[in-house]
Amino acid sequence: MTATDNLFATMARFSAAEEFLDFFGVQYDQAVVNVNRLHILKRFRQYLQKEDIAAESEDMAVKAIRTLLERAYQDFVRSNAVTEKVFKVFQQAQGQSDVSAENLRLTLPSRRARIG
Repeated sequence: MTATDNLFATMARFSAAEEFLDFFGVQYDQAVVNVNRLHILKRFRQYLQKEDIAAESEDMAVKAIRTLLERAYQDFVRSNAVTEKVFKVFQQAQGQSDVSAENLRLTLPSRRARIG
């Protein structure tokens, strides 16, 4: 079991943004967390997925993860959920949407209808 295995096992038991912030010693404004808790956690997860946290010691892993959590929190101190577009609903609100070629093809008139 690696140093990060224990840390991630501990984190898996957390269910609130405040638990993560308290555990990693990130100072926070409760009002910011109240409005953005899910956005902060989603962004934190995105940052974790981009990094390879394979530290030699648990202390090093804690520092690395704390930095990512602090970064995720600060994103919403400096900005807001609509601007950061963490969730798909905000991406779609800005006109960003995924449309498959197959769905697009299905909306076009059939070739036979145009020929006949």
